[in-house]
Amino acid sequence: MTSQTDTQGSVTTVYKVTGMSCGHCEGAVSGEISEIPGVSSVTAVASSGEVTVVSAAPLDEEAVRAAVDEAGFELAGTV
Repeated sequence: MTSQTDTQGSVTTVYKVTGMSCGHCEGAVSGEISEIPGVSSVTAVASSGEVTVVSAAPLDEEAVRAAVDEAGFELAGTV
């Protein structure tokens, strides 16, 4: 159920986040997740609820969950 791709020393993981409905939501979620050490890129898409995260190593899902919670949304898991 985890969607991870290991490419050139980085890991791409797609998470499902519920409650995002606009660009502001995308920015809030992206901003919080980008604060996690090792994260190099975050792309949130409100229409699909998917957040794509590129990091140096696999992230602790609880750290991602806490960041999404801090932004005011809920992590539903990985895609």
